[in-house]
Amino acid sequence: MMPSRLDHLVVVAPSLTAGAALVEQSLVIPPGPGRKHPHMGTHNLLLSLGTSVYLEVVAVDPNAPPVARPRWFGLDDMPPQAPARLAAWVASTDDIHALTSPALGAVEQMEREGLTWQMTSTGDGQPPLSGAAPLLIQRATRFHPASRLPDVGLRLRCLRIQHPRPDDVAQVLAHVALADKPAVVLTAGAVCSLVAEIETPQGVRLLG
Repeated sequence: MMPSRLDHLVVVAPSLTAGAALVEQSLVIPPGPGRKHPHMGTHNLLLSLGTSVYLEVVAVDPNAPPVARPRWFGLDDMPPQAPARLAAWVASTDDIHALTSPALGAVEQMEREGLTWQMTSTGDGQPPLSGAAPLLIQRATRFHPASRLPDVGLRLRCLRIQHPRPDDVAQVLAHVALADKPAVVLTAGAVCSLVAEIETPQGVRLLG
């Protein structure tokens, strides 16, 4: 089985302005322009973390019409004054149907501006295992969005995950055959939390 690979990190925020402020405060470099997701009623900002990894800031698009489904990454349950935070991550695969499981959700076909991809989605829109387990993505082409983002000298060194049931998370990570780079480090914790270690021109910085 081909392994899956950490594809991108997701910062959720009550607005793109709030999400961009967290990223710039943490990494010194702000995210750049992104896209809209009409099927989810959301929009994003993007920032390269290397040639095949990127950071996505996602928020509800205030100008989008209502959507008849839960938005991804738990955005429907985010209060307007909630702080932006690193809340989820996505792993890419060449065989999403083989790697998904009830814990990760069902596979959906998605499209935007002529691009198509498949992605897992839970019924309530929450990230799997509170964000400790990844959503899966399979793109229709080998093109990776990070390859078109400006290289600003950031590199993801590792993603540190804490979860009160680390054995459950470890079981999911083993099932999706996650590659060992970038590193994903799993430990026990009272609550679920994600912290990314990112190399920057100013040294290693943390985003959580």
